[in-house]
Amino acid sequence: MGHQGSRGERRISSVFIGIFAVMAVTGWAVWTGYSTSTGLAVFLFVTSAWVVSLCLHEYAHARTALHGGDLSVGSKGYLTLNPLKYSHVLLSVVLPVVFVILGGLGLPGGAVYIERGRIQGRWKHSLISAAGPLTNVAFAVVCTAPFWLDALDGVPMPFRYALAFLALLQVSAAILNFLPVPGLDGYGVIEPWLSYRVRREVEPLAPFGLIAVFALLWIPEVNVFFFGVVRDLLSALGVSDLETDCGHALYRFWQDANSFCEAP
Repeated sequence: MGHQGSRGERRISSVFIGIFAVMAVTGWAVWTGYSTSTGLAVFLFVTSAWVVSLCLHEYAHARTALHGGDLSVGSKGYLTLNPLKYSHVLLSVVLPVVFVILGGLGLPGGAVYIERGRIQGRWKHSLISAAGPLTNVAFAVVCTAPFWLDALDGVPMPFRYALAFLALLQVSAAILNFLPVPGLDGYGVIEPWLSYRVRREVEPLAPFGLIAVFALLWIPEVNVFFFGVVRDLLSALGVSDLETDCGHALYRFWQDANSFCEAP
């Protein structure tokens, strides 16, 4: 019976399968030009792929915690990849999607509740926190692979632009997640190595870390610097500003995409 329950706890949820199916079908529509609205197809493809990456991000935290000693993640449903099982669906899924729609920014959410008391060893705690943003890094590598492998022959321009914009979201999410700010994964990586006194003093700030980062990004100089770093990294991976800008323009299908982004 216990073994049966254990398998059920790890069975991929129909919710995730549904989101993945939307990503696959709309990705096919972008590739083939099947949709009457390329922009709408790009919007659905990038948004569903972004939610898939959010699910994998949280799964990575939970799976690493499971191997670290927190067996409770299974009963909480974190291993099913179901975004509705997260502690805060609003923070984990809804807000990150809203940030993408409003500002083209891969802002991380917050998420699975790990029972840290069950886990022994500072390295394990650090690895659990790092696992999520490392998933975004892996996603970014996959999205940019056709660019840095110089394998874009035959890839339709709308799909190429969509991948470029999706890569921008993953790179920005990875960078923001790794910031050593209370409440973000980057702080979770270094927290086990801080003194007890420092951790106690910083703890009350955790709920405001994400808000503070978002507020800072509204400052034009900070925003320009941040996206400059993101674009430099993408450029190193073979993705140009034009490609990410065109991807963003197509994504915002309710606005007029620039004519230079249209496929010949």
